Amino acid sequence: MPDELASRLRGSGYRLTPQRQLVLAAVEALGHATPDEVRDHLEGAVNTSTVYRNLEVLEELGLVRHTHLSDRAPTYHSAREAEHFHLVCRECQRVTSVDPSQAAPFLEQMRTVHGFVTDVGHLAIFGRCVDCSTPVASVPHAHHHTHPHPAPE
Repeated sequence: MPDELASRLRGSGYRLTPQRQLVLAAVEALGHATPDEVRDHLEGAVNTSTVYRNLEVLEELGLVRHTHLSDRAPTYHSAREAEHFHLVCRECQRVTSVDPSQAAPFLEQMRTVHGFVTDVGHLAIFGRCVDCSTPVASVPHAHHHTHPHPAPE
């Protein structure tokens, strides 16, 4: 991988620095990680701004991807992983990676009805995992609005 990384960096006008190697290795080791988690994993070897800059370069080169799994910083993962989307539990914050084929009917409908090709790598669906779920009737829906209906005449 260092040779491939060096070649891709040089081809885009960048150098292979020890910091870039460390940041990429940390993302690959952690699976899914925010920039702060990458920095913490590197135990002070790279500061926060260097982590952010290198993640941007690595994403530009197609070596990492990001998605938003919370309202915090983006979460990065290696582009070597198979393409997937994410299910995020709002209660326990568990993240489940899901093969895009499981969303194929939805993705096809977006394409045929809306002429829209979905980038599932950035897709995160929020809800509750089976361990945290409660009966549907007792879970208030975040966007539920009661609209009075006129009485029948």
